[in-house]
Amino acid sequence: MDSINKNQSEENHENLTNRDATKKIQELIKEVSTCFFCTHASGSDTGGVRPMSVQKVDDDGDIWLLSAKDSHKNKEISIDPGVKLYFIGSAHSDFMQLDGQATINDDKAKIKELWQPILKTWFTDGVDDSRISVIKVTPSTGYYWDTRHGKAIAGVKILIGAITGKTFDDSIEGKLKLS
Repeated sequence: MDSINKNQSEENHENLTNRDATKKIQELIKEVSTCFFCTHASGSDTGGVRPMSVQKVDDDGDIWLLSAKDSHKNKEISIDPGVKLYFIGSAHSDFMQLDGQATINDDKAKIKELWQPILKTWFTDGVDDSRISVIKVTPSTGYYWDTRHGKAIAGVKILIGAITGKTFDDSIEGKLKLS
C-alpha cells in the first residue's frame, strides 16, 4: 500500500534552512504561541513537559519566554540546557517540533519588553516581580507540517478529496535547520 505522499500530485516536502527556517518558525508561532516545552528531566512528576506561551521570536529565530526563577523547568535547564518545543495549531496545519538550547537570565529590560498583563496571573507583583526570569531558546533543528496555500484552500481541497475519493491534500512538511 502506498503512503499518502505517493498519492499526491503535488510535491509536499520542502526542507528549510537558515533565514527560510527562521521565517517558518516566526510564521507558525504567530499562529500558535503556546507550546509544550520539554526539558530532559529525570524523576520529575511532569516528565519535563509543560505548556508555555512564547512571548517573542526574534529575527535570528531565538524564542523568548518568561518563567519563574524557582520553577522546576529553570532547575532542569540549569542541569541540561537541551530542550524540545512542540507546537500544535489546528486539526490540519501549524505543527512544529524544535530542538534547541535554552539559557536563563534576569535581564530587566528584556522582561519589560516581553511583559504582558496576563502574566500577572503567575507573577503577582507584576513586571517587577523578583521571581521572573527570561528563557531564550536558540533552535538548531526541527520539523514542520503546514498547509501550502493557507487554511481556506486546504479546507476546500480536503472537502473535494472526500467527495471524489482522490487525494487533494494541501500539506507541506520538512526539516528546519538553523545555523
